[in-house]
Amino acid sequence: MTNPRLLALDSLVRVEGGAFLDALVGETLARCSLEPRDAALFTRLAYGTVAWQARIDWTLAALVDRDLAALDPPIRASLRLGLYQLHRLERIPAHAAVDATVRAAGRWTGRGGMGLVNAVLRRAAREGERPLPPGGDDPVPRWAIEWSHPEWLVRRWVSELGAERAVRRLAADNEAAPTVLRVDVRAATRDEAVARLRARGLDAQPATHAPNGIVLAAPLAALEEADRATALVPQGEASQLVVELLAPAPGERLLDACAAPGGKAAASAERVGAGRVMAADRSIAGVRRIRSRAGGRPALLALVADGTAPPWREAVFDGALVDAPCSGLGTLRSHPEIRWRRRAEDLAPLAALQRELLARSAACVRPGGRLVYATCTLTAEENDGVVASFLRDHSEWRRSDPRARLAARSAALIDPLGALRTAPEIDGLDGFYAVRLERGA
Repeated sequence: MTNPRLLALDSLVRVEGGAFLDALVGETLARCSLEPRDAALFTRLAYGTVAWQARIDWTLAALVDRDLAALDPPIRASLRLGLYQLHRLERIPAHAAVDATVRAAGRWTGRGGMGLVNAVLRRAAREGERPLPPGGDDPVPRWAIEWSHPEWLVRRWVSELGAERAVRRLAADNEAAPTVLRVDVRAATRDEAVARLRARGLDAQPATHAPNGIVLAAPLAALEEADRATALVPQGEASQLVVELLAPAPGERLLDACAAPGGKAAASAERVGAGRVMAADRSIAGVRRIRSRAGGRPALLALVADGTAPPWREAVFDGALVDAPCSGLGTLRSHPEIRWRRRAEDLAPLAALQRELLARSAACVRPGGRLVYATCTLTAEENDGVVASFLRDHSEWRRSDPRARLAARSAALIDPLGALRTAPEIDGLDGFYAVRLERGA
């Protein structure tokens, strides 16, 4: 299967069933031999349709004479895919968007489904996008539709950030995330990797903040298999900075307590030499993902272990990373489906889990060692709240200023309390939070 619309539709249906979009896109690009243009279209259709779902559904609700939730998932996904092309992509002619989407829908729905999809999309092409609701005294419901975010999250960002910055964040969440690579320092320098990519005609630039990062103005599909298997590893720039805060050193014994999918563990293993990185995850599937990234890194040992009940003794590691399970609200560019899955009531249980993981992992670090607590979210209760609670209960630990471990140009990413804090609307990075803590000797 090499039809980008059919591949996108397959991904959309599977996302509705609970799959993660980034994993599906990666698997599809690896499995299918798509031309670069088709790979780019498939990727944009899949991510864009999920990201703009609320605004698409606002228009669909006026075009379909039944509850959208009652439609069969392939029909609903086909309609969303078609409207995304009609109303959000300017370079695709309306007739091409309708005809190609109807044909793709037929592979899933049969003639009856094709008829419904065809009728709705042709009407949408004639009538255009439904006007947005008036703002009134409370603009949040309108913004939730206009920028395609759940209303609870829009209201939260407006309350915490103010209206102007909240709207900037909503807009940034709908932009495509950049393609960022990390250079395996054992195989090449960053300058060498950039030169090799440019020699192939690719627009590659050194990342602004991550010392081993490269920003590629092309999808991952543009990389050759040898690159993906050796010197160049996909990893976001903010994620790479978390490893800089941990600062792995040769010969050290480190713990990555919540390691899947394994990018930070692999980066740490490249630096410890004859040392060891214990990369744990509570699921077998997670450990398999870690091991798939561990090729050629003998220092990395992946194992099934629950961070709330660690199997190792206390005070045995030089350092630990708790890249905690979180709401993921800082990564909506790369994981747009998260915005439709998270609820406000999810945050308190996540924060409780994070506090327990942090305390358990801290006990495994020797006196004089360090610990990095990190999330890819922007909520205070999962970030500052967790760290403040931990420090109140563990007087032997203190914050450590991470500026010395980052380039001078990255000092602005550190807040007054010494936490790394990034946000897509400010610096173009995913929304991450990380704190380096040190245990007294």
